[in-house]
Parts: sequence; structure tokens; C-alpha cells
Amino acid sequence: MGGPFRRAWHSDVGYSFRTSPVAIAAGLIAFVCIFCAVFANWVAPHHPFDLATLELGDAFLPPSWVKDGSPKYLLGTDDQGRDILSVLMYGARISLLVGLASVVLSVLIGVTLGLLAGFVGGKTDAFIMRVCDVMLSFPAILIALLIAGVGRALFPNADESLAFGVLIIAISLTGWVQYARTVRGSTLVERSKEYVLAARVTGVSPLRIMRRHVLPNILGPVMVLATIQVATAIITEATLSFLGVGAPPNSPSLGTLIQIGNKFLFSGNWWITVFPGTMLVLIALSVNLLGDWLRDALNPRLR
Repeated sequence: MGGPFRRAWHSDVGYSFRTSPVAIAAGLIAFVCIFCAVFANWVAPHHPFDLATLELGDAFLPPSWVKDGSPKYLLGTDDQGRDILSVLMYGARISLLVGLASVVLSVLIGVTLGLLAGFVGGKTDAFIMRVCDVMLSFPAILIALLIAGVGRALFPNADESLAFGVLIIAISLTGWVQYARTVRGSTLVERSKEYVLAARVTGVSPLRIMRRHVLPNILGPVMVLATIQVATAIITEATLSFLGVGAPPNSPSLGTLIQIGNKFLFSGNWWITVFPGTMLVLIALSVNLLGDWLRDALNPRLR
């Protein structure tokens, strides 16, 4: 083991992880899902979006253990003859990419505004908090749906990168509020402590105090919130894709796959929508369980 990894493994957080069966199980599930999504090009048994390899005659094949199933397709095929297992890996990659990117953008916006509001105070604090109140008065999915829908209307022929960009921005603009409020509360506590007052007396600039002194001491709650918000962002992306304003049809995410399979659910082809839904639940549940474990591990009162 390397030095940093070895120290992390033998730290209090590492010990908490080793002694928590729930955290270990959630970590294994998340690792398998992320590994298969990232390395789908090598792990997936088929390339579901290569039109040259698709066989329409293999459409609607059930899973291999069901009657009329084929050993070639472990989880069956969809309406276009695509291997469900391979589609899940490629779809999970898009869902994870959008979820992680939107959380990173939300963290950058929320932490910056929260630090500014808590450290500066006054009218700046009041203005930022009123914006947060306005954002919280609307359902997050409604705001994301509106932004994604407007983006699709303004750029109907946009390429995939722009479509994903609009989707990431739509989710981020509904997720930064929680980071801003959390960071503001922690900053209000930290700015009155002796080390901040000493830095002010010695002439350190406010920007440097926020960046070098206050920010490292408030990252704990941000890490916990970001871990939990990854699952929320993935579910939000799946909801938008299910409604038709998320990922483009030629690069379907898990939400798009569920929406496609929903059309054939009552015709007996249950596997087309059940397996993408199960994959979405496993990813969201494992990430949420890891977030709960991290919250308890970083809480000194529970040690």
C-alpha cells in the first residue's frame, strides 16, 4: 500500500469503514457499478450503440434463465435487439457522469456563495440568503425541468456535449442552495474563533483567510452533503430523461432506458424496464448509505 492510502486506511475514518458491514457492502456495490460504467468499452459483452452489430431478429429476447432466452444475452434484449446488460453499463456511465459533474458545479457555486455570505455578512449575506429562499420555494425537479426544457427549445439541433451541458446546469442550479446554507452556518461559527481573529490582526486579507483558514475547517459537512447529493443528482437526471428532456436519445441514460422499457411493460417484456430501474436503485442506495456512514464517521460526538 502507498503512504497516503495506508494512512487513510489506518485512520479513524478507515477504522470506521472496516468495522461497518453496511458501509463495506455499499462500497462494494458502488465500486462494481462505477467500474462497469467507466470501463464499459472493455467489460460490456456487446456494444449496444454500434448499428452494424445490432440484430433486429434478437429483439425482445427474455433473460437467459427464462424460457426462450438466449445464453448470448444474460439479461435479455430490448426492442432494438440491444443487450440489456451492455446497455446498463453504458447508461450508468452517462448517469454517473451527469450526476458527478452537476454535484461538482453545485459545490463550487454553493461553497463560494456560502463562504461569502457567512464571512462578509451584512447586505451581501441578506441578498444571498433571499436568493436561496426563492430557490427553495420552488420544487427542484420543476426548476430543472424548466431549464432543461428551455435549453432544448432554444437549441433543438444541439450536439451531445451541449445537451449534457444544459442538463448539468439545470441540476446544478437546484442543488447549490443546500451547500450555500450549510457553508454559511459553519462560516458564521468559524469566523468568530481565535485563529481567524489572529489572522485579521496580523493583516491577512479576507480572501486569504477564507481560502486558507476557514474553508479547510468546513469541508467535513460539505463532503457528506456532496456524497448524498450525488444520488439525488442521478435520480433527478433519470427523472428528466424519463420525461424526455434529459440525455439525448442517441446516448440514453438509465432514465431514458426506463422510459423506453415502460412502453413494453404491460406487454410482458418486463426486463426492459426492471433491470435499468434496479440498477438506478442500487447506485442511489449504495451512495446514500456511504453518505450516511461518512456523516457518522466525521461526527466527533459519535466516536
